[in-house]
Amino acid sequence: MSKLKILTPEQKKCWQDNGYVKLTNVFGPKEFQEIEDEYNHLFSQKQKEVGDGLEAVWHGDDMKKLSSNRKVTVKSIHNLQMHSAVFTRLLMNNNLLDALEDIMDTKDILLHHTKAHIKPPEKGAPYLMHQDYPYFPHKKHTMLAVFVHLDDTTPENGGLCIYPGSHKLGPLPNKTTIDVKGEKYHYVDPEKYPLDDATPVEAKKGEVIVFSYLTLHGSYLNLSNRPRRMFLAQIRAADDEPVDDVHKSPCQGLVLRGRNPFLDASMANRFVN
Repeated sequence: MSKLKILTPEQKKCWQDNGYVKLTNVFGPKEFQEIEDEYNHLFSQKQKEVGDGLEAVWHGDDMKKLSSNRKVTVKSIHNLQMHSAVFTRLLMNNNLLDALEDIMDTKDILLHHTKAHIKPPEKGAPYLMHQDYPYFPHKKHTMLAVFVHLDDTTPENGGLCIYPGSHKLGPLPNKTTIDVKGEKYHYVDPEKYPLDDATPVEAKKGEVIVFSYLTLHGSYLNLSNRPRRMFLAQIRAADDEPVDDVHKSPCQGLVLRGRNPFLDASMANRFVN
């Protein structure tokens, strides 16, 4: 049977040339409404439970410059599939997996992790330009991000921006900042790759941006009167392997499509009594 192709030639070229592609009509109206309702419920619940424990602002002098010394905030929850089946169903959406199969040129697709961010109106934190590679380097660089927009997003409300074609540069030297919880964050030299020189990637509510973990990306301050809500999943091919034993997350390695014939036998045997 021939492999299903759902990306247009223009989308495929955008992926190959620029390191990202926009997907539309991935979710039906009822499905997306369920995602949005559950997303809002989860953040509301966790805000009551942990309060400032959701804070995910980067720190350091370069962040202060980018934020113009404003007091900014961004709220984050990780591993959403561990909180609700709604997000597990999101990951198993056939339209999404058809597109990923085409982009990745494999039918064996694994989950790495998920997270979600909310940038509130008038004080939503920006993110410096960075690659995701330093957090979880892999040998074949198949890792990509699936960025689901829960709001219409522009630079004004803190939208995504990229350096088109930067995925072709390979892993770049990076700087590191550490937040108040001891978490390390990596980014590239802001003088060499300033946020102002990046290309905005605007998207409508419900649209999905897929980009390589080597693609330089960041996001703007949200000083508008609108929130910017997003859900992100990191996905890799089954035949890729990590360079370092880092960034462990619940459900890492979950097979979303196809098989994982490369699963290490010792890992598989951990689940046998």
